[in-house]
Amino acid sequence: MIVTVVSDCSADWDPAYFDLAREFAAQAQLTASPAELSHVLDDCTQALGFQYFALIDHVDLSRGAAGMIHLDTYPAVWSERFIRSRLFLDDPVLQASLRTHMGFAWDDLDDLIPVSHCHRLIFEMARKGGIGNGFTVPANIPGEIHGSCSFATRTGCRFPDRALGAAHLVGAFAYQAARRLRRPTQSRSTDLPKLTSRQRECVVLAGRGKSDSVIGQLLGLKKDTVTKYLVAARDRYEVATRMQIVTAALYYGEISFLEIQG
Repeated sequence: MIVTVVSDCSADWDPAYFDLAREFAAQAQLTASPAELSHVLDDCTQALGFQYFALIDHVDLSRGAAGMIHLDTYPAVWSERFIRSRLFLDDPVLQASLRTHMGFAWDDLDDLIPVSHCHRLIFEMARKGGIGNGFTVPANIPGEIHGSCSFATRTGCRFPDRALGAAHLVGAFAYQAARRLRRPTQSRSTDLPKLTSRQRECVVLAGRGKSDSVIGQLLGLKKDTVTKYLVAARDRYEVATRMQIVTAALYYGEISFLEIQG
């Protein structure tokens, strides 16, 4: 979730947005309840130029969501209709988020899924309910319920294109923080796995968008050796992709934003 966005969008980033993402990451680690996380995320959402957020597990909310992640600031009328009518069963954003680990703007959905007439009707209903364009960060973790963090504008409001890189980071950290709150018995201190020095070097360079072959050239290693280091790093944090290991390493302080930015 971090690698491609940082690599592709850094030229268009306002440094202030990067600072917002960094500040949110620090605050999210300290939240002690879903309500506190929701408050911090709402403040960051507004600062990024969006009006709404939805941080959710992809479950049938009409049947209850005990223990599941469900925080949102969407207009109540739309949220109630979305759940009551079970629109999530045909939700194009949900369907697209299951096909990628990368954040995507809702205007680009047709790059991920065939957009049907039913999908267009749902978007039209959302617009009438007060929701305009949006940006979604998927959270697809093997062995767990899929989820996502979405940011949306109010109908008629400007879409903050220059904030998407930061929104990508914020969405990933928000879901990571929500997972911690959902599983409070999971330690976040000395019991956390640590990366070896070589694994750490590879993760930092992966966070800068470098391929395994380029990382190998920079560190004087074979491409296959770099791949093994990154696979071992993912295994230590029990994540599936290079994007997720970068997110996890950043979140738990194994690497820093300054290293990724540099």
